[in-house]
Amino acid sequence: MSKSSNKSVVPEAREALNRFKMEAANEVGVNLKQGYNGDLTSREAGSVGGQMVKKMIESYEQNMR
Repeated sequence: MSKSSNKSVVPEAREALNRFKMEAANEVGVNLKQGYNGDLTSREAGSVGGQMVKKMIESYEQNMR
């Protein structure tokens, strides 16, 4: 069985992903902190993730045109 880790294949991607996550959280009104955010409700965390997916799909659709 393989053990997964949070190591990024491209270290520079981690900071970009964190900025993207903070931007998405701000757009849906969730107050994320740098570092630990384990006190978020499932609804808040889901809202952030959903907004991130929505923005990724919009970006992909724009680049297909």
